[in-house]
Amino acid sequence: MLKKIVFMGTPIFSVPILKSLYQNGYQVSVVYTQPPQKSNRGQKENKSPIQNISEVLNLEFRSPIKLKDNKEEYEYLKNLEADIAIVVAYGQIIPKNFLNLTKKGFINIHASLLPKWRGAAPIQRSIMNLDNETGISIMKIEEKLDSGPICNHYKVKIDKEDNSEKLSEKLSMLASEKILENIDDIFQDKLEFVKQDESKATYAKKIEKSEGKINWNDTAQNILGKINGLYPNPGAWFIYKGERYKILKAEIGSSSLKIGEVINDHLEISCKNGTSIKILQIQRQGKNTQNINEFVLGSKIKKGSNLNNV
Repeated sequence: MLKKIVFMGTPIFSVPILKSLYQNGYQVSVVYTQPPQKSNRGQKENKSPIQNISEVLNLEFRSPIKLKDNKEEYEYLKNLEADIAIVVAYGQIIPKNFLNLTKKGFINIHASLLPKWRGAAPIQRSIMNLDNETGISIMKIEEKLDSGPICNHYKVKIDKEDNSEKLSEKLSMLASEKILENIDDIFQDKLEFVKQDESKATYAKKIEKSEGKINWNDTAQNILGKINGLYPNPGAWFIYKGERYKILKAEIGSSSLKIGEVINDHLEISCKNGTSIKILQIQRQGKNTQNINEFVLGSKIKKGSNLNNV
């Protein structure tokens, strides 16, 4: 008899995992996702990537505004008598009273090597922290955020070219493969769930837009970590003569002058400790993204300009 699966997810990161379960013959009885969000101008509602793929696959989906104190959803899940719930970046904390509504519990796929980087932004924080590796953790959900026991870790090397979008794709594809062997083993009680070491826990708090501001008094390595970690949104940025510029792609340079000074005509900028950043792609406020050779042709930012304190 097919096992009943509840899937809970929202962003594009969750999509390959749901597709993998569906394409490999697992019975996804219902999908939970966040409600559509209104666009900035309020004229259009944007469905979540998981809602979109659920409609394509003809899967039943539900999108309650909240689960906490939601008797209708509690009764629905209780009556479903599902075998397991798979949670992948759902975007809501699962209330404690829901956690016993499936036979094998609520299993979370988290994009870090727990207990490191619990919380909302593990991929961005790992890049910004200049970590050499990250991965996915498959764990059982408990009441406290990302604190439940873990059955498996899978590691991934963070390459110097990786930004948060590329790394997210790597981790999502890895999770879409590994969930298949893990879910079968969970159904057969073959996996041991091991408690996390609380003394090693770190937290990946939600990214604030203000964190994207570049401080040229930092090292080039740390600045590049911010550029890659915050790509594509909210992005790493600086202000020059009242205009905001977002850096989308960069690399470490080899020259150095006064901190914040533009070293050459290709927008290489001097940083702390004799390091520099070579900008490769940039976006001026209100304009399209440009490669650096195109941007410098009409730019106000010239060799000798200083980007500090402007």
